[in-house]
Amino acid sequence: MTIGSIKSVKEKKPRKSKQAVVDEQSPLLPTKHQEDGGFDEFNGASFSGAVFNLSTTIVGAGIMALPATMKVLGLIPGIVMIILMAFLTEASIELLIRFSRTSKSVSYGGLMGDAFGKYGKMLLQICVLVNNIGVLVVYMIIIGDVLSGTTSSGAHHAGVLEGWFGVHWWNGRFFVLLVTTLGVFAPLACLKRIDSLRYTSALSVALAVVFLVVTVGITVFKLINGSILMPRLLPDFHDLTSFLNLFTVVPVLVTAYICHYNVHSIENELEDGRQIRAVVQSALALCSSVYVLTSLFGFLLFGDATLDDVLANFDADLGIPFGSLLNDVVRVSYAAHLMLVFPIVFYPLRLNLDGLLFPSARPLTLDNSRFAFLSSGLIAIIFLGANFIPSIWDAFQFTGATAAVCIGFIFPAAITLRDRYGISTKRDRILCIFMIVLAVFSNLVAIYSDAYALIKKNSAPRE
Repeated sequence: MTIGSIKSVKEKKPRKSKQAVVDEQSPLLPTKHQEDGGFDEFNGASFSGAVFNLSTTIVGAGIMALPATMKVLGLIPGIVMIILMAFLTEASIELLIRFSRTSKSVSYGGLMGDAFGKYGKMLLQICVLVNNIGVLVVYMIIIGDVLSGTTSSGAHHAGVLEGWFGVHWWNGRFFVLLVTTLGVFAPLACLKRIDSLRYTSALSVALAVVFLVVTVGITVFKLINGSILMPRLLPDFHDLTSFLNLFTVVPVLVTAYICHYNVHSIENELEDGRQIRAVVQSALALCSSVYVLTSLFGFLLFGDATLDDVLANFDADLGIPFGSLLNDVVRVSYAAHLMLVFPIVFYPLRLNLDGLLFPSARPLTLDNSRFAFLSSGLIAIIFLGANFIPSIWDAFQFTGATAAVCIGFIFPAAITLRDRYGISTKRDRILCIFMIVLAVFSNLVAIYSDAYALIKKNSAPRE
């Protein structure tokens, strides 16, 4: 064995030992622990499993709002923005990975703590809590709407189970969500390693592809028989208000790509941590392709009638053979997809709450009582929120989108500009300033636009 080969072997050991070290500054502790007998046979996550887990983190309910962004931006700028946001997301994650390795941080929270102290770490944890609780409540509400139906503006939209079996107590919203929570969410939430979800993640990606394939098939059929009009290629704006409205799509796009809180968890479990950049690039390439195709064909199919949640468009007659069956396939496949996305988003939520409440405690995976307490408490909160909040879309734009922008762009940019180790380049700093300006400006415009619409709606004279 040569000296060079001995050196290379030695250099690999810190990467493995890093997984066994508990960082007190870190709220995310999905690492391997030698003292935990249950982890002895775990030799590291595979590349494909990591790609599926990260892809599942990315593709959630946000995909349903993307066709509506085409209605705002037009087809060409909409597709360009989806691709641009994928590149910006990859750049922000690359910054996180680079600074994490320099600071020897094993989590996003640990990196924020290294750059800005305990208050920086706490701010990140709070943003993850706000974002992920909001996202999971949205998931559960959508599942309830799809399976049990929903009533909006006095009109009832029948759910899949209502359409199949009629109205019964057992297919009501509360009971369906209770069964889903106890039968799907709770068992998957009990898994202690994110790599344990690789098979459900692969299935969830496949279900999202089913949704996409059916949508493409319906659109192509209607294009052939000439029942689809040419969509707008460019945005339609004629004054300052309509121009500013273009920026309201940025928080939606950011939310659609948010996955930063799971990158360290996935990296820590990888057999070879150096593959994390390739994992991120592969996942973003896969997801951005799905996003572009979904947005393109969803907007082609429904045009200016595209709703904020395109899944709701599949409640009406499509005007094609087997239209009712295809509607059910689209809705059921995506409801099942969200069920399998739930544990991937729940995983960092539990770890960050544990970091806030028990910052000095031993790793969560080694304390079954604390693990069960946090898991059951969070699931109960999300379940109650989904049942008793009639509509959380406005609240989600005010809280979830803002938190997502902080997690995805503002915090990585702030860490880079802080640059404790002097490793940032001029290009990095210019990119970070651009991300911060875009994020802050677009969110202020989005909040103003939503607030103005809400005030105008409430102040409108009633007949």
